[in-house]
Amino acid sequence: MRDVCIVGGGVAGLAASIFTARAGLDTLVVDGGESILARNASLENYPGYPDGIDARRYLQLSREQARNAGATFELGHVTRIEAIDDTDLEQGFILETDGGEPLEARRVIAASWSDSEYLVPLDVGRLQRGSKHYVSVDDGGRTAVDGIYAAGRLANEPHQSIVAAGHGAKVGLAVIHDSDANFYHDWVAPEGYFTGRDRDVPPGCEEIDDDERLERDEQARARMLEAFSEPLDEQPTMHPSVAETDTEN
Repeated sequence: MRDVCIVGGGVAGLAASIFTARAGLDTLVVDGGESILARNASLENYPGYPDGIDARRYLQLSREQARNAGATFELGHVTRIEAIDDTDLEQGFILETDGGEPLEARRVIAASWSDSEYLVPLDVGRLQRGSKHYVSVDDGGRTAVDGIYAAGRLANEPHQSIVAAGHGAKVGLAVIHDSDANFYHDWVAPEGYFTGRDRDVPPGCEEIDDDERLERDEQARARMLEAFSEPLDEQPTMHPSVAETDTEN
């Protein structure tokens, strides 16, 4: 059984997976390959990219970062989630998919903006507004069902990527807290930051010397140069209604 299964491989789901995986939780992302961000032509309001970044390149790098943190991915769609034992939700949940074997996880983060029908059996508190459904959550993304969380647009957060990423990270932290993982706040400090004050290095933190810092910086720069060395062949995904019109014509 996984510690956490994240339904949706968009910005919110990826951010959550980076946090939970770095905290040592066994994290699986079920990715339908349909992130709304893939419809974006150029992502230009995300901090750290002064001239913007191709949205598909951003998603590729975010998936790579999640994998580097220890998260694993499965391509597919979750069609139904139900509790293993309705009388004891700590036993976890069964997730049925459209192709593979059922999955089991102690906690589930729903981060699939365009689809939430799979949550209906759990009565998590879906709210309909026009043609869209949202899930009612608390400040940590917790729903009315213990062990089920929602992140990003599905939790009625604004659609901008930086907001979705921030909310996904916040929900990931809530999952970490609720799981009793031995985790502090994910901080890489210079050598002596804690030990120089006669303190133990807290869980989830580390101290690195200057040689290690320079080595990590060199590795990061090399990876970014490689990632941006060639233009992407991928094109933005058109809105379904436009695609349908083009097909009809």
